[in-house]
Amino acid sequence: MKVQLPVRQAIMDRRTYEAPAEGRSGKVRLDFNENTSGCSPGVRRALAKLTAKQLAMYPEYQKPTERLARYFGVRPEELLLTNGGDDALRVFFDTFVEPDSGILICEPTFPMYRYYAEIAGARVCPARYGANMEFPLEEVIAGLRENPRVVFIANPNNPTGTLIGEKELLRILQAATQTVVVMDEAYSEFSDFTALPWIHKYPQLFVARTFSKVAGLAALRLGAVIGCAESLALVRRAMPPYPVNLAALVAAEAAASDPARMRGYVAEVKRLRAWVAKELCGLGVKTFPSAGNFLLADFGPSGPALFRKLETLGILVRDRSKDMGSGFVRITMGTSAEMRRLLKAIREEWKPAARTGDVRKAT
Repeated sequence: MKVQLPVRQAIMDRRTYEAPAEGRSGKVRLDFNENTSGCSPGVRRALAKLTAKQLAMYPEYQKPTERLARYFGVRPEELLLTNGGDDALRVFFDTFVEPDSGILICEPTFPMYRYYAEIAGARVCPARYGANMEFPLEEVIAGLRENPRVVFIANPNNPTGTLIGEKELLRILQAATQTVVVMDEAYSEFSDFTALPWIHKYPQLFVARTFSKVAGLAALRLGAVIGCAESLALVRRAMPPYPVNLAALVAAEAAASDPARMRGYVAEVKRLRAWVAKELCGLGVKTFPSAGNFLLADFGPSGPALFRKLETLGILVRDRSKDMGSGFVRITMGTSAEMRRLLKAIREEWKPAARTGDVRKAT
């Protein structure tokens, strides 16, 4: 019997998202911006206390939301917990985006914005970061005149590391009178800026956060959407009743109760970020200023061969040659030992190619 499934055309037309390859455990994982030093020991202890009866119950959210709202410095009604940072982005499509409506993004950036837009059948209107990875502010302001449903801005941006501040955000919010502004702050703890204080003045502003990066809870999938209570009430209407599992809630509360652990990790990332950039520049590698827990670097035409060699040595980095130009790579800041191992391998294995006539494309 021949069966034809009624698949939506938007699903058939879209490109698939390439998740990390399997078998990464035990390797030097500098490819997906994970906290390679791991979560707080308090998280492990809290998870170990979960009982069989607790696991048999549907999760309750009131008390965890109150505690995590204090962590973010907002009121409970201004916080919505989600199934990972990706879910914190998906809910904006469910709430605000109609088929054939437009969204505005700045590329290169986190691919999930385009991923969800394609599934929703929305039109993607991209602005482009400059050759030196500068934020395309004027393009964004021009794009907002077309009144897209949502503008997504990763701040700091992944993979460029670019950070915008108060002046840029103010211009965007003043121009976005009919557009939802989503500031994706997955890496904000590694920078010196957050849009959180602005949610009370601008009802169109939402901030997306995650516990995957600084808290080291990527495997448990917990994210958050923060906005003024009246606006966030609209987003809640698009959420299922039990989006977050109990283990993620327990782990996040334990992580939030150990701020010293996160502060120490952030300080180490900043130290390593500056050191690795200096070492790479000394080798003739172009790097870009970063406010995240990673660096974007350009190894030129010989870069892809180096990245493949590093993989055979058990060192994983995020090759961005396909979308940014041959030799671009994003490198997560791991532990000090991991970064020393990476730099040692680069010194031993990298053979810079002559760049005569090599014109790098603007991205």
